[in-house]
Formats: sequence, C-alpha cells, structure tokens
Amino acid sequence: MNFLIVGPGAMGCLFAGHLKKAGHQVVILDYKKERVNHINGNGISLEGVGGNFNIQVTAVTGKPSLKFDVVLICVKAYQTDEVARTISSWLDPNVMVLTLQNGLGNLEILKKVLGNERVLGGVTAEGATLFGPGHVRHAGRGPTVIGPAGSDDGPAANIVSAFADAGFDIRAVDEVEDLIWGKLIVNVGINALAAITRLKNGRLPNIDGTRQVMKEAILEAVKVADAKGIKLPYPDPIERVLVVCRGTADNIASMLQDVLAQRTTEIRFINGAIVSEGRRLGIPTPVNFTLSCLVEALQESYNETVRV
Repeated sequence: MNFLIVGPGAMGCLFAGHLKKAGHQVVILDYKKERVNHINGNGISLEGVGGNFNIQVTAVTGKPSLKFDVVLICVKAYQTDEVARTISSWLDPNVMVLTLQNGLGNLEILKKVLGNERVLGGVTAEGATLFGPGHVRHAGRGPTVIGPAGSDDGPAANIVSAFADAGFDIRAVDEVEDLIWGKLIVNVGINALAAITRLKNGRLPNIDGTRQVMKEAILEAVKVADAKGIKLPYPDPIERVLVVCRGTADNIASMLQDVLAQRTTEIRFINGAIVSEGRRLGIPTPVNFTLSCLVEALQESYNETVRV
C-alpha cells in the first residue's frame, strides 16, 4: 500500500520506518523544510524493541506526486484542523484517512472537513521517543486498534494487513468512540503526571504520590465516560493504565517530550477534555482540573528560570 504520513514525530516516524521496511511505499508530510531535508538526507533511524535500523523515507513539504491509498494523521491534536484543511485541497476523494492521535476531537474534526465516509479512527499503545529529526527509540510495544472495521476486504482490513506486515499488533473493531475514550483514560493517567514530574512511564506507579494522583484522575475520567454511555474496552481502567506503564516503562510520555522541548502540549485535549466534558455533564473533576492548570502553567513559563 501507499501511505502518506502527516507528521514526523515519534509515532509518525515509527510507523513510517516499519511500513517502509515491510515493502510499502511511504511519504512523510511536514511543514518544516529543514526537517524534511534532514530526513531526505539521512533517512529514519529506529532503535529499541522493534530492532535497530536506518531506512530511507521520502519527506515533502507540499503536495506529493505519489498516489496514496491511506493518509495517517500523526500530528498534535491542536494541529488537526489546519492539517485537515491543507490536505483537503489536493487529496483524492477515494483516499482513506486514519487518525491514531491522542485526545478527544480529532476524529470529529477530520470528518467535518474531509467527510464521514473516508475517515477511520484508532488508538495505539506503541511507545516511542523522538531523539531528533527522524531518530526514534521504540520504547514499548502495544496493540493498535482501528475502526469501524467494515467489510473483510474494505479499507480497514487492508490497513490491518499492511500494519501486520510491518510487525504491529493490530486489529479492527466497530466501536471507535469507545476505543478513543479507552486510550484517552490511559493518557489521562500518564501524560500530565509525567510532564509535571519528568518521570518515565514506569516510575509513575511506583511512587506513592504519583500513584494516588493517577488513580484519582482516572476515576474522574471514568465517571465522565460512564455518564456519556461509553463502554471502555477493558474491565479495570486503573489496572489498564498500570499495564501500559509497565509495558512502556522506559518510555518518555509524549507530553513530557513536549515539555522538555518547550513545545505546546495536548493537555487541553486530554485532561482538559475531561474537565470540559465534566462541566457539561455536571461532574466534578478537580484532579484533572489541577493537572491541566499545572501543565498550562509549565507551558506559559518555559522561558522563565530561577537563579539561586
């Protein structure tokens, strides 16, 4: 299959490298010319649990010449609307678009701009850390689930086959919103805490303070999900987050990567989304509100330093 991957971050490069290695055609779309030049000149370097290798992948800043079967959206949630409008001007109408992004709202934005029938949603528990342009450490394996599944020979089934070729644990289901909420609650338990404490995923459950805050943030999110009629894809949300922490123990959470690089985080689409939905439903979410405020404060004070 031919893939256009929008966003050369940790997950975008992880998928691009393995899909290309498996024999699929891959092009990365980026808005930074210098990063595009670096990837074109040096390829993508992957290390970690999926193996160590370097592979050449084409990167572009504008409309690619290759015809695509699938567009994989791997940008930050706050960039989704702009990306959707950019590609909508030249994307062929029969090309499927798949989002594996964090947070709430991405699927809805893509459907609004590109149309309901051509957009698939999904989540992934793969863990990856970006060390530099095109340089990624695959820190932990986990399942990827997309949907709606559709027919046995439909777009979702073809994507599942391609990702399986590349060594990923992937399947298709019909209930996409439940999947997204399942991943959201995992991110609620991990990302903000990692960003604030600067701890790797595996340490968060092993410290009394972070473990307690993690538990309370998750329980708030579950109350909101229950009120919305969401059926989470696991029976025990707290245990699920602990399993992810163990499975990606050496991973630097994406929000922590953003804080360390002094970038805008996705806090408003993760813990902030729980706060917004909780307010709408009349459900208190004080722990998620506090975590959101603290990460927002970190963002607003990147350039401030304390000198002793």
